[in-house]
Amino acid sequence: VAYEQEGVFIHSSCGKNDDQDSLIPGVLRVIEKENEVIVDWKPLDDTLDTSNILCAGKDSSSVVEWTQTPKEKCSRGADRPSSYEAEWDMVTTVSFKKKPHSNGDATAHANGESKWSFLFSLTDLKSIKQNKEGMGWSYLVFCLKDDVKLPALHFHHGDSKLLIKCLEKHVVLNESPQDKRILLVNSQNKSLSQSFENLFDEPSYGLLQKLKKDPYTVTMGRFSKVTNYIFDSFRLSDTSTQRRPPSEMADFLNDAIPGLKINQQEEPGFEVITRIDLGKQPEVSRREPVSAEEWAKNMDSEGRILNVDYIKRLIFKGGLCHTLRKEAWKFLLGYFPWNSTKEERANLQKRKTDEYFRMKLQWKSVSEEQEKRNSRLRDYRSLIEKDVNRTDRTNKFYEGEDNPGLILLHDILMTYCMYDFDLGYVQGMSDLLSPVLYVMENEVDAFWCFVSYMDQMHQNFEEQMQGMKTQLIQLSTLLRLLDSGFCSYLESQDSGYLYFCFRWLLIRFKREFSFQDILRLWEVMWTELPCQNFHLLLCCAILESEKQQIMDKHYGFNEILKHINELSMKIDVEYILCKAEAISMQMMNCKELPQAVSEILGIESSSVTPDSDTGEDESGAVLSCPTSLYQSISPPVIAANGTRDSTQQMSDTQSLTPA
Repeated sequence: VAYEQEGVFIHSSCGKNDDQDSLIPGVLRVIEKENEVIVDWKPLDDTLDTSNILCAGKDSSSVVEWTQTPKEKCSRGADRPSSYEAEWDMVTTVSFKKKPHSNGDATAHANGESKWSFLFSLTDLKSIKQNKEGMGWSYLVFCLKDDVKLPALHFHHGDSKLLIKCLEKHVVLNESPQDKRILLVNSQNKSLSQSFENLFDEPSYGLLQKLKKDPYTVTMGRFSKVTNYIFDSFRLSDTSTQRRPPSEMADFLNDAIPGLKINQQEEPGFEVITRIDLGKQPEVSRREPVSAEEWAKNMDSEGRILNVDYIKRLIFKGGLCHTLRKEAWKFLLGYFPWNSTKEERANLQKRKTDEYFRMKLQWKSVSEEQEKRNSRLRDYRSLIEKDVNRTDRTNKFYEGEDNPGLILLHDILMTYCMYDFDLGYVQGMSDLLSPVLYVMENEVDAFWCFVSYMDQMHQNFEEQMQGMKTQLIQLSTLLRLLDSGFCSYLESQDSGYLYFCFRWLLIRFKREFSFQDILRLWEVMWTELPCQNFHLLLCCAILESEKQQIMDKHYGFNEILKHINELSMKIDVEYILCKAEAISMQMMNCKELPQAVSEILGIESSSVTPDSDTGEDESGAVLSCPTSLYQSISPPVIAANGTRDSTQQMSDTQSLTPA
């Protein structure tokens, strides 16, 4: 139920009996079903007027018609009592009968009897007429596409504007040029609405409306099954022409995710990137994960990390063994400061535990009645429960319906809504939390690590989607430098906007790799090496790996979406990490790197050609991105007392400074 309002009356008039107008109170609802949106008005059961009323029963394929018995018809007269006693009398004089009624039909009848309850699908709505300003109660009149006008609904408690806002989430409403009181449905984009109405079947229309309404949900849900979504939803009713033109579908995706269109000509400061020879990609290898022994050796007697750059390099090149993740992730995510002692971290955890449970108590102490009056909290809880129920159960930590892991997942997400009530909960956040909770195995630590992760990711979930738009533009810029020919091919197939990467960026590849692989991928990305926005280079690595098949087989818009979607759970994480690192080195070694690319990767561009032997410019300054940035890893020199040699520390720092 997307909207519900009591105190919505129909003012009926039985002129032939010289009766005064009857006020029929009812409840108006907007109901979101799987494939359609329904507007439903029903009279309140306890205040039924003695007029004949048609109201829907539990069986959606029929309605219940209230008809007068002969006894009541005979007793009706001018002296009929108008008090509440008449309503009690009606209980014993009303009989019932069922008659067929389809969901989408309006309750218009030719027998002249007043039958009021109705429901209709938004696909049947043609226009809405509003009352004149200052003319008593606000009212709305719905007119359907077959020119059937439903009874005027009078909003005695107000809130008719809220109904309009609710409907605008599902359909486009515009004022009629002839009468500003009339709102026309989909008049703004006639060709699009006609194509939906005439060319798509009903279920597909519902999916497309959902895509326009909430791209996050559809991208995470329906759009994750692109095979069926594209080939079934975008089909014509004529089986001989089963596909829409690719350009038409690309245009629809443009409209569906407003603000994400990549129009580089309109971007301020956009730099035209000409074809640049980046040279051959270097060979890159990876090492074994960091062991507990290596981690311990890089810690002094008080628990401080001795060489942060060195340990980050180790993690970047090989990841972590699983037993280390519970401790190391707290540093990587910023929950623990790198220079903190063991005692300082223990005190921090104690303070954060108190803070967490105070916030948790806030929503735990909200009563059902209070939550009913707080629509945002209610909506957050509903979204969280849906997402938690869809959590990947392939990991034993989340197996079963009443699994403690799922309960903790729910509680942490609800507490995060208290921590950042403005952002609240957006679908996809549970994907970011579930691996963190699995590793931490502790509610409080998982929460604060998630908070740190969301500090990095929050722009992905903001309403205007500016973060997603920026990343897609940056990805397009990097891919164009890497392979302008492939970019041109994607553009020729209406795929240049890279929408198929939306989910990759939104939740950092969470649904593209297996659970264990995503642990490795995330910890490597959290090192922030070898440059800024390394995740965009991972996207480039995946796309470049699939370029040959896409181009050799002449994939079009549909096939590209289908192919990219089917890569899920089939990508070799170690291979892609090697390839992305090789791309980063390839770009860092480029002497003519465009300014736009330098800014994306956080590389300080220099007009001075570096000396090939010393890695220094003419002034003797060390370059920010040396060619051999990750060619070798040597451990720091540890003195007998557990402290690091200062000379070695300076040498290490200089040789490891990233962009």
